[in-house]
Amino acid sequence: MAMNVGQADGDEDEVVSTINTTPLVDVMLVLLIIFLITVPVVTTSIPVKLPKETNEVRETKPENITISVDALGRIYWNDLRMTTTAQLIDRLKKVAVQKPQPEVQIRGDGSADYDSVGRIIYACQRAGIAKVGFITEPPPRGG
Repeated sequence: MAMNVGQADGDEDEVVSTINTTPLVDVMLVLLIIFLITVPVVTTSIPVKLPKETNEVRETKPENITISVDALGRIYWNDLRMTTTAQLIDRLKKVAVQKPQPEVQIRGDGSADYDSVGRIIYACQRAGIAKVGFITEPPPRGG
């Protein structure tokens, strides 16, 4: 039996210019197996019927209340500025006892903080308002 021990010229410090791809292939196969196992779990979650996007054209009734939020987060009841959330809650409580209860429509500036709109929703909840709606700009026609 013969065994190859090295080259006879004694040059053992030769540079290997090939890349060992075996570890790369091993890692890729492990990742592929992990993805194949987890994808069915993600896609077969609890079945939920999501709502479809609709754009309802509604007639604005005169008894509806429009609360606006500008870009700086200031809150307005029609054209009257509300300085505090407590002042807004007091006005909403007076309206909440009416029969039928009017709808509160929120017009929020697109660059306003969510906190300002959240304060209006919180005030409506505290006052006992049942119907709250959001006024948005309709999408352009044909697009």
